[in-house]
Amino acid sequence: MKIVIAPDKFRGSLTADEAARAIAEGVARAAPTAEIDICPIADGGEGTVAALIAATGGRFHACRVTAPLPERKVDATFGMLGDNQTAVVEMSAASGLALLAPGERNPLYTTTFGTGELLNAAVRLGAQRIILGIGGSATVDGGIGCAQACGLPVILEDGEPLSATEPLTAVDLPRVVLIKHGRGSPIERVAITVACDVSNPLFGPNGAARVYGPQKGATPAQLEQLDADLHRLAERTGKLAEAMTPGAGAAGGLGFAMLAFFGAKLRPGVELVIETTELRRRLAGADLCITGEGRLDVSSLHGKAPIGVARLCREVRVKCIVIAGSTGPGAEEALAEGVTEYVALHDPALAIDHSMRNARELLTDAAEKVTRRVVRC
Repeated sequence: MKIVIAPDKFRGSLTADEAARAIAEGVARAAPTAEIDICPIADGGEGTVAALIAATGGRFHACRVTAPLPERKVDATFGMLGDNQTAVVEMSAASGLALLAPGERNPLYTTTFGTGELLNAAVRLGAQRIILGIGGSATVDGGIGCAQACGLPVILEDGEPLSATEPLTAVDLPRVVLIKHGRGSPIERVAITVACDVSNPLFGPNGAARVYGPQKGATPAQLEQLDADLHRLAERTGKLAEAMTPGAGAAGGLGFAMLAFFGAKLRPGVELVIETTELRRRLAGADLCITGEGRLDVSSLHGKAPIGVARLCREVRVKCIVIAGSTGPGAEEALAEGVTEYVALHDPALAIDHSMRNARELLTDAAEKVTRRVVRC
């Protein structure tokens, strides 16, 4: 019997790799002779670096980069996958909202410069391909800070000189008249694929500022200003078509910058992770796939990793069981997406904190039980 174990993280309890190993322990109890393939996954957001490193036998790398607030530094990590050619970067590690206290959030004065520094670090290590996850940003700078850090010529109005050590923020958007590419920056030799699960354009009612600006601390007046500035950036740089591409508004317009100035491609996160981990190949000949996440509900149907795994299992005709920390309304809809069955770890009679503290043991026990059922069949 061959069993593939491909869970996402259980937020607040277990990383994807920890969850996979807990499941594997339970599977081994129930089926000691089974061939077990551990393949942690993610949806392109938080935890993607860790999951892909674990799934491919890669390595973590750390570097000190610019934080969302330009005057600060942060120690950030990225990964080089097992092929030693593909790097994976989470922009939230350098430019994430979680790096700021609530009172510090003001997207006029935050920057993606640190994300650009992470990309540079990956290139220096020899990356030929970069996977960039762009969720959880603190920024609405249209990606100008990232472009600046990567050495793309950023031209300001009146020919003002641009300092390489003073990161651009959203307050500088009105001064940018052109961003050049194809001018020999090392980053331009690298193929970049962006994990992006939102469809917002750069500007407009559903744009980067108006939809996501409030959670980043923008006032109503700032939302209008930022939206107008992003619109002007697209016009001045001649990139209106890119600005209206679904996903351009992701991460405060970093999606736009990656399309317009880096020649990147935007892909749904879970599809990109499944492809990178070669999960389709690993499922060949499998009798069962066990996946999971912290909560299975209606939101899981919109780009979450376990449903992506289940859809692939349906396609290759492999039984797929989801073990979730808890379930909510819409969980039953997963059964129409390739999920054979799902189980929840949390006992509603107990406090959720109890389940989270004991997630590893509960997950191992649940995996043993579902595997025994499959073996008996």
